[in-house]
Amino acid sequence: QVQLVESGGGLVQAGGSLRLSCAASGQTFSRYTMGWFRQAPGKEREFVAAISRSTSSTYYADSVKGRFTISRDNAKNTVYLQMNSLKPADTAVYYCAAKSRVGPYTSGSMYDYWGQGTQVTVSS
Repeated sequence: QVQLVESGGGLVQAGGSLRLSCAASGQTFSRYTMGWFRQAPGKEREFVAAISRSTSSTYYADSVKGRFTISRDNAKNTVYLQMNSLKPADTAVYYCAAKSRVGPYTSGSMYDYWGQGTQVTVSS
């Protein structure tokens, strides 16, 4: 079992920045690929970013590439999502997730554990 707790969401103006954190507890954090997903009202959940267990590889949705940065600190059992140049379209509940199975990192069904989510609201 892995427990995930997100923090760092809030209200920000367009063009601003936020840094989300996801603290993990339970099984060895470094065993998991970590991902961030988001879900806006009335929309399906979508992939945002993922980072491999060793931090050597990162992956981004086209919509956030160049603006968001995912990172992790295995010593602190924490994954981060630095979000810059935020747009109103980025408004959503953001979830972190942990994946140990082999499979596409963009698919939420491949992830075993999820946090409760943190709200990000970007005003225009």
